[in-house]
Amino acid sequence: MIEKRFIQSRGKSVVRVTFSLPSSTWACQVNLVGDFNNWNHTSRPLQQDKEGKWTITLDLEPGRSYEFRYLCDGSEWVNDSQADGTVPNPYGASNSLVVTPPDVGTAAEKRASK
Repeated sequence: MIEKRFIQSRGKSVVRVTFSLPSSTWACQVNLVGDFNNWNHTSRPLQQDKEGKWTITLDLEPGRSYEFRYLCDGSEWVNDSQADGTVPNPYGASNSLVVTPPDVGTAAEKRASK
C-alpha cells in the first residue's frame, strides 16, 4: 500500500510517501529499492511493526514518477500491487511506479507573483 501527503520540509513542499507491505510478507528483511536511491539494495530498509506490517516513509519531490521494487532477504524482488502503475525493466520483469502529484499550491503562488 502507498500513502501520499504534502508537507513542508526545509521551506519547500514535498510529498511524504509511506510504502508498506502486509504482515503476510514472509521475509527477515525488506528493502525499498528504486531510482530515488540509485537502486541501492540496502540503503532503505523497511521496519516491521508489532503486527508484522513492513513500512518506510520517504519525502519525494512533487510532480515526478519514481520506479521502485521491494527486495526481500536480498534475493526476491517484489512489486507493490497498490502502486500507481508498472513499467517494464531491462531484466524482462517490471518495476512498480509511484507518481507524486504536482504541488498545486506552489504553482498557484508562482502564477500569482507574476
